[in-house]
Amino acid sequence: MSFILPELNFDYNALEPYMDAQTVGIHHDKHHAGYTKKLNSAIEKHPEFFNQEIVTLLNDLSELPENIRSAVRNNGGGYYHHNLWWEQLSPGKSGDPSGKIADALKNKFGDLDSFKSQMNDAALGVFGSGWAWLCKNNSGDLSIITTPNQDSPVSMQLTPLLTIDVWEHAYYLKFQNRRNEFVENFWNMVDWDVVNKRLG
Repeated sequence: MSFILPELNFDYNALEPYMDAQTVGIHHDKHHAGYTKKLNSAIEKHPEFFNQEIVTLLNDLSELPENIRSAVRNNGGGYYHHNLWWEQLSPGKSGDPSGKIADALKNKFGDLDSFKSQMNDAALGVFGSGWAWLCKNNSGDLSIITTPNQDSPVSMQLTPLLTIDVWEHAYYLKFQNRRNEFVENFWNMVDWDVVNKRLG
């Protein structure tokens, strides 16, 4: 069965003023849809892999046939990362985290402001296109990492909890070269309930 582009849980303009409707529409309907289409095209060469979850495919790319490995790494990563991206954003959900994620962030980073500062620095430090991530390892320990392009934390045996997309298509229409403003605005859109569910 083909990989499906998930529908957004909100209208294109629902995240304004922090993310504009044009950016949401192009990002989802063009970029995310493009990764989905190219992932399916690659897997069609070995359709037995349609039976696996995208996380399974990304977890050990060396298990994939060489003629689709790069395509799954790039387009499978883009597909999965954007699934996570849209899921964690929600209008009217901004505020401080609560529950287990709040405790985990305090234990690891000291307080929420310190965590946000380190996450922002990671996002702003990505050279070119990529992602900043809050992840947990198999022991439940938290870490902030960055990945270039569509390389996935899953391939590093990490579970993504929260991500900031710093590909230019995520922000350039509204913020142009002001990535720092985009990153600051990001925190007004985070649905911490989703992050709590990912923490488990």
